[in-house]
Amino acid sequence: MSKINLKRLVSQPEVSSLIREIIKDSDAAITIQAADGTILMGDSAAPLLPQDRVKLGGEVIGLVAGNSATAIASLLSYLASQELEKKALGKEVLDKYREINLLYSLSNKLTACLDVKEISKLVIYEAQRIIKATNIYLLLLTAKNQLELAGYWGESSENQITFIPGRGIVGSVLVSQNAEIVNDAIGDARFIPGEVPISSLICAPLKTQNGAIGVIIISSKQPVNYTAQDLKFATGLASIASAAIENALLHENKLQEARIKSQLERYIPPQLVNAIIATDAEISLAPTRQNIAILFSDIRGFTTKCEELPPETIVGYLNEYFTHMVDVIFSHEGTVNKFVGDMIVAMFGAPAKLIDNEKQAIAAAIEMQMRLRTIPVAWIRENFLTGIGISSGEVVIGNIGSPQHLDYTAIGDEVNLASRLQGIAKGGQILVSRSVYEATRDFFSYREFGSLTVKGKRQSVEVFEVIY
Repeated sequence: MSKINLKRLVSQPEVSSLIREIIKDSDAAITIQAADGTILMGDSAAPLLPQDRVKLGGEVIGLVAGNSATAIASLLSYLASQELEKKALGKEVLDKYREINLLYSLSNKLTACLDVKEISKLVIYEAQRIIKATNIYLLLLTAKNQLELAGYWGESSENQITFIPGRGIVGSVLVSQNAEIVNDAIGDARFIPGEVPISSLICAPLKTQNGAIGVIIISSKQPVNYTAQDLKFATGLASIASAAIENALLHENKLQEARIKSQLERYIPPQLVNAIIATDAEISLAPTRQNIAILFSDIRGFTTKCEELPPETIVGYLNEYFTHMVDVIFSHEGTVNKFVGDMIVAMFGAPAKLIDNEKQAIAAAIEMQMRLRTIPVAWIRENFLTGIGISSGEVVIGNIGSPQHLDYTAIGDEVNLASRLQGIAKGGQILVSRSVYEATRDFFSYREFGSLTVKGKRQSVEVFEVIY
């Protein structure tokens, strides 16, 4: 049925006035009636001739009878056509306004959204409101180079929906980064049948500056004639979605990086953490030979102290002690390698190289001893006396262990030597090897402590005590 009402058209003042002028000029009776026979103008008492039809796009919407029938019928046909064009233009403008308004509103909603699943839900909801579909999927490209489901509306598959870039219609759209309408999906040579039936579909890529990160699929299991307008809307949705998802993923990556950084900073100084995270940092965690200074610190008589207090209290004191000691080590660019009971093992010169490994290690050891005297907890000040041993030289350092568990640690004679030096140091003492002494004697005061026989070495090693 025509979208133009002839009665309304004829009743318009401009039109009716024009028709009356024609009737007046022809001085003849005229009858105008609608397609259903309703008289719109004139008298039906007697049939008039000649007659002519009012047409609109091949459809008869009325009849004009009388001497001026042809002229008036042609006029009404023309005016009806113009009216239809205005309505179509008005609808197009209205649709465009609604589309822009919808996309603008969606964009505002997504601006503050940093959750990928929530973004997917909002985008899919808007798509199913505007475009006729039985299924809508939003898929994202994973690190495994597969498209995996991030959200859907309609019929779901029993299995996880995945697509391979370059394979099938969806994979092809991802690679080409060009949105497509496929109204005969089964007849398309690229079509790969799935668990959910598809007859027609629209597929639009989620594009960013770095390439496509996913696709949105709008499909119907019944044949649908999707239009260019549908494709344009889907492309607009995909554009907004890709920007929001990229922003959410960036935020997620930053949070993950922050969590990793926070964990690393419990063991490694912040400046070293930043160096490890930086993409251009020349730091390798693979086992390699490297010159470092290694420090062992241990509380003298700790086992006896543990017998005096409840375990919970001892743990609390240890945590307070470790907090202060680690703060000192970090301030001198050292790395906490491990805690073994009450013992601290720290490295200077790994994973990032230092210019003055030995100097930083000695400065840290002295400050550790001094800090013990100022810790706010009186019991710790009175009972925690530490012996420190430091050695330096070439060791093998890196991730060492099994595929199931790795430790970043150092192995070598210098590690064993530092451990032995710590073992013989009394509370408050700092004992170092000759290598450390030679590297720092111009900066610190020492006295000879004697010689030490170390397992695995034929000759005894010289030991020096730091005076502070």
